[in-house]
Amino acid sequence: MNAALEIVGLSRRFGGLVATNDVSLRLERGARHALIGPNGAGKTTLINLLSGVLAPSAGRILLDGTDITALRPDARVHRGLVRTFQINQLFADLTPLTTVGLAVSRRLGLDRQFWRRLGSKGEIVDECVAILERFDLLGVMNERVGALPYGRQRLLEIALAIACGPRVLLLDEPAAGVPEGEREGILAGVAALPVEVSVLLIEHDMDLVFRFAQRISVLVNGSVLMQGSPAEVAADARVREVYLGEEVHG
Repeated sequence: MNAALEIVGLSRRFGGLVATNDVSLRLERGARHALIGPNGAGKTTLINLLSGVLAPSAGRILLDGTDITALRPDARVHRGLVRTFQINQLFADLTPLTTVGLAVSRRLGLDRQFWRRLGSKGEIVDECVAILERFDLLGVMNERVGALPYGRQRLLEIALAIACGPRVLLLDEPAAGVPEGEREGILAGVAALPVEVSVLLIEHDMDLVFRFAQRISVLVNGSVLMQGSPAEVAADARVREVYLGEEVHG
């Protein structure tokens, strides 16, 4: 059976700098897979390659067995490969309901009639409410996005990604910048992701990684150092050496 997402020999060079070096990775259907590594390891470059923001210097990207290496970012989203960003890409003056409604309407091909359809199409409203409820955002669904606590904004970005109907979701550091007191909400939101969606999580928060992931890949200097279960990664001497005392659960 084809993997949900497969990376084969992916490389990216910027002049003489090799940011991603012959990376191969297989994301199984329904996977909860984490990608970790120290600062500068090339994690975000890899996500930019997968989402089409950057073109690879070599290698292939397969989504459900189909080569998508040359597709534009919007075409990848249309095929079910969706990402979030380290820094929120939200419209501060919209509400969570409107934000998610735009994504649902776009997915259904109703975006040109969005402002009329959101109020008149019960199925769109029902889906928006269900998504917002999954991420504990119903209580603020009519609030201005820019006024929400940062942790809620991060949850809304994940909800927005789910509204796009992904088969594969790339979560780029969802806990980045979230205050300690709001991180449990992020953990709960990540745990609430639909089981049928395959997830690749890029994250520095080891607590989030080890509570979420069934499999972990460790990226160092643009290359995969090792891949394995959380227990295998935590016990690996090379991983401990790379992190030089950074928190790795064991």
